Amino acid sequence: MAAPVRVAMVGLGWAATSIWLPRLREHPGFVVTAVVDPDQAARESAAQDRSGTLLLPDVGGLTPDMVDLAVVAVPNHLHAPIACTLLANGIRVFLEKPVCLNSEEASRLAAAERAGGAVLFAGSAARHRADVRLLRDLAEKAGRVRHVELEWVRARGVPDAGGWFTRRELAGGGALVDLGWHLLDTLAALLGSPRFDQVAGTVSSDFVNHGSARAAWRRDESAGPEEAVGGGGDVEDTARCFLVTRSGVSVSLRASWASHRARDATRIRVDGSAGTLELNCTFGFSPNREGGPALTYTQDGITTTVPVPPEPIGAEYARQLDELHGLLATAEESQGRAVEETRRTIDVIERVYESARLARTPSGAARGPGRREPSTAALRGQA
Repeated sequence: MAAPVRVAMVGLGWAATSIWLPRLREHPGFVVTAVVDPDQAARESAAQDRSGTLLLPDVGGLTPDMVDLAVVAVPNHLHAPIACTLLANGIRVFLEKPVCLNSEEASRLAAAERAGGAVLFAGSAARHRADVRLLRDLAEKAGRVRHVELEWVRARGVPDAGGWFTRRELAGGGALVDLGWHLLDTLAALLGSPRFDQVAGTVSSDFVNHGSARAAWRRDESAGPEEAVGGGGDVEDTARCFLVTRSGVSVSLRASWASHRARDATRIRVDGSAGTLELNCTFGFSPNREGGPALTYTQDGITTTVPVPPEPIGAEYARQLDELHGLLATAEESQGRAVEETRRTIDVIERVYESARLARTPSGAARGPGRREPSTAALRGQA
């Protein structure tokens, strides 16, 4: 039996301690041999009496002979810089979403992969959910796909309100970069990584600076009082966009950290020439969720319920680790793949933010829909 993959956990915030460390330690194919974080107390807490675990303040101390893989879960603005350092040093990287914040960072990641001969793997777990996989497997029942609707709408779920998550310079954007990344990844799984000829979108920030909209299940004590968080958030809490692929498939997408709804819910609807598939569930870890997933198929006025196998919340992350372990065995074949997929995702996000910015300027109306301006990377997040 092959030896377990030696993993360095880089970043010890909520994602690492709640999602990745527990699952990496439970998985027989991985062993956590190093933890990296500038906070000494966080490093010592994560080690948990495991003798021999390396405790490092930064990734500069990691080398390929020490670890086989670095799992990176740090604040968004550090994703690409830290991953580039690791890749250039020859260390394979599994990078939490968003993989990068703009097209320029995607190019730097590609260059670092080539320079170090290492491989980047992208983290986005939604496509590994059992209900999403079932929807994908049944998609051909809908015939030729004409339209897809995706939405992930929370009732109250602004993460880390008042912290880095709601500051554009550190997060790169709001709900679109966070929840929207999962939805776009799910769309890619359904349609096969489509390219879009038309992108239009709008954003709003009605809830982001109101304390009652904070995600209580991952509240940061430094975020401020209950009713207000200081007004420091400058990202959107809601993004709505409409996309059209080169083959003529239309897509509507909504990502909302907060809303007037009572429960957090996710909906994916696939309209095709032969029928309609619709999945209602709740992505993520929020306890304020709808009931279990419900999948239906409608044709000629008759709706049939499709049984969905039950699974515990978060099972998709363990399943993603299963896939990652298999990919590591032939890692060289995957070089460049994650960056290429990331380019398509970040291109849509940049274009949605650009569309939203232009819609708020008097000159925007004169440009007409679908027109792209120069330097979209410089315009990202100007919502």
